[in-house]
Amino acid sequence: MNLGDYIRVLRRNWMLLAATTMIGLLLGGLASVLVKPTYTSETQLFVAIQSSGSIQELQQGNTFSQARVQSYVKMVQTPIVLQPAIDALGLRATPDELASRVKASTDLNTVLVNIAVTDQSPVQSAAAAQAIAQSLIKAIDTLEKPQNGGVSPVTLSVVRPAVAPSAPSAPNTRLNLLIGLVLGLAAGLGGAVLRSTLDSRIRGEADLRQVTSLPLLGGIAFDTEASKRPLLTQVATQSPRAESFRQLRTNLKFANVSGKAKSVLITSSLPGEGKSTTAVNLAIAMAQAGGSVCLVDADLRRPMVGDYMGLENNVGLTTALIGAADTDDVLQHWGDNGLFVITSGQIPPNPSELLGSAEMKALIEHLEQTFDAVIIDAPPLLPVTDATVLAQHVGGVALVVGSQKITRNNLERSIGALELVRAEILGTILNQIPAKGPDAYSYGYAAYAGELQVPSKRDEVPHLAAQVKSMSEQNHEDFIDSLVNTAPAAEKRFRIREDS
Repeated sequence: MNLGDYIRVLRRNWMLLAATTMIGLLLGGLASVLVKPTYTSETQLFVAIQSSGSIQELQQGNTFSQARVQSYVKMVQTPIVLQPAIDALGLRATPDELASRVKASTDLNTVLVNIAVTDQSPVQSAAAAQAIAQSLIKAIDTLEKPQNGGVSPVTLSVVRPAVAPSAPSAPNTRLNLLIGLVLGLAAGLGGAVLRSTLDSRIRGEADLRQVTSLPLLGGIAFDTEASKRPLLTQVATQSPRAESFRQLRTNLKFANVSGKAKSVLITSSLPGEGKSTTAVNLAIAMAQAGGSVCLVDADLRRPMVGDYMGLENNVGLTTALIGAADTDDVLQHWGDNGLFVITSGQIPPNPSELLGSAEMKALIEHLEQTFDAVIIDAPPLLPVTDATVLAQHVGGVALVVGSQKITRNNLERSIGALELVRAEILGTILNQIPAKGPDAYSYGYAAYAGELQVPSKRDEVPHLAAQVKSMSEQNHEDFIDSLVNTAPAAEKRFRIREDS
């Protein structure tokens, strides 16, 4: 994975990252609230060696005291020091229990002993620190006193008395929140990578490229209104959905640059990927460009074309295949352009046999001679063999890939099935992809949709002509057609020529 892949994973799982981070912060704050506050009081002692005061004796005494300080630090947590402090304060604790709340240390190359005591009471912590310091002084004086009597050569003095702290030393709310933030973010990152690794669904073009290098003919953005208004004629002319099908139409022409594939089979791997709506709208877009187009509903198991276009289904493809009617007799004209439709007809008990028959091959050849383009809606590849059989009779196949509907493994199986029968795969069509986000498909003519405006006044025409001139030639025809269809009637007499 490269940097772009990691960024895409983070953008896909931003909600998981935000959730785990907030949970981490919540747990950090909760720990700060639930933990009882504790206070730490410190005292400091100075270790001195009794000497006559000469420089040599002072040097020897300093070296001796530094060597002894480490031992004195260890003694702080021993019963000989802690028990007298417990007795003096009247504490209900054993030396081991008190030792767990006492910390002694010394700075390097110094003769200072630091004693810190932690307690839930600030006053009690200061009193315990002071009592332990006094107990240590007495213990050292006893242990260092010569056996033959006399004064101990080592003396300890309190140089910084213990005072009751004004603020608790724990919990450290800021530190707890920071730890919770880091742990929550780390958990979110781990979960995002794991989820991305385990998720084999195809979400966008990047996932599609991991499976196949077939040309991407176009991307159809997800539209919440598509279920209510599935047809291209039911949306605004300059809408992103309409532009995406025009782009698909143009790219399909480039994919079929030789012109041999006059008949194109539209299929998918699984049901629900949007192959039927794609076939219908592609046929409409081709007809709007001025060509004669025939749309054939060859999904003889769950036909949808007739329902989408409001046409009669009782007489159609199956009627022509069994010889009950001539092919020209089952053609139904639709719309104001040169679009003709052959619906499925009655659903037969043997769809695969009919679609793979010589009659079906002859029907497609007849349609190719009659029309400029033939679009065939076929069943999905994986559940049934209908599309695989039919793919041998057509000039090319366009495979619809539903975003988040299909896994990489299923797509590989579909492409393998088409390659097995040596079908001419023109490319793939990404359908229902997000309009925004890391998997959005934002290429092509749709980017101009928000910038080009239909003129309402005569003085706007020269400016619009400049916009048209700056566009690539392959988009001129689409734009001018949409302009004529949407401009006010009073302005339709003004013609915009490409050489303006």
